[in-house]
Amino acid sequence: MNIPQEIEGKWLVRDLKKLEARLLALGAFCVQERCFENNLRFDTPDKRLTKNLNVLRLRADDDYRLTFKGNVDLDDGVGRRTEIEFSISDFDLAKQFLEALDFSVVFRYEKYRSTYMLGSNHVMLDEMPYGDFIEIEGSSGEAVRVVSDQLKLDWDARAMTSYAGLFSIYQNNTGQTMQELAFDDFVGITVAPQELGLRIADDV
Repeated sequence: MNIPQEIEGKWLVRDLKKLEARLLALGAFCVQERCFENNLRFDTPDKRLTKNLNVLRLRADDDYRLTFKGNVDLDDGVGRRTEIEFSISDFDLAKQFLEALDFSVVFRYEKYRSTYMLGSNHVMLDEMPYGDFIEIEGSSGEAVRVVSDQLKLDWDARAMTSYAGLFSIYQNNTGQTMQELAFDDFVGITVAPQELGLRIADDV
């Protein structure tokens, strides 16, 4: 049985519109228009998933999806991990189901995302409360590198942790105490790249 794998790289960027124009010029096409996401991450009372670097996530955008992600290995400089994801019909019922199994919500984060296809690669344009990002998902680390070069991204500026991990870095660097990664909590706050432990990748 083939186990689904997610192989992706992530970059903090300054100008999503310019990157979108580059994508279209390269022949990419949109497979999901910009939509809002509400993401819930679950764990056991003893934080077993977090300790094992696993993720159990319930997401609502234009669909409802339940996702498991395994721990991360490197594939030519980007993350490779098991990803099992499927659609569900009822978000609230799925949440109750997980809670009945002794999982509880440990983190919530919001996002706006647009998704493009460039060849066989997915390119996601993400608007996060603390900044804008581009994610490239391909069949291999080499494929991700090719697309990043086509988009003129600084390969060495890629983020090597999740959005939740970047949120923890931001809190540690700033002393901010908000519990959720939500747009309302970042109104009036300008986040500097160094507060996320990153640098801008499209200033090349």
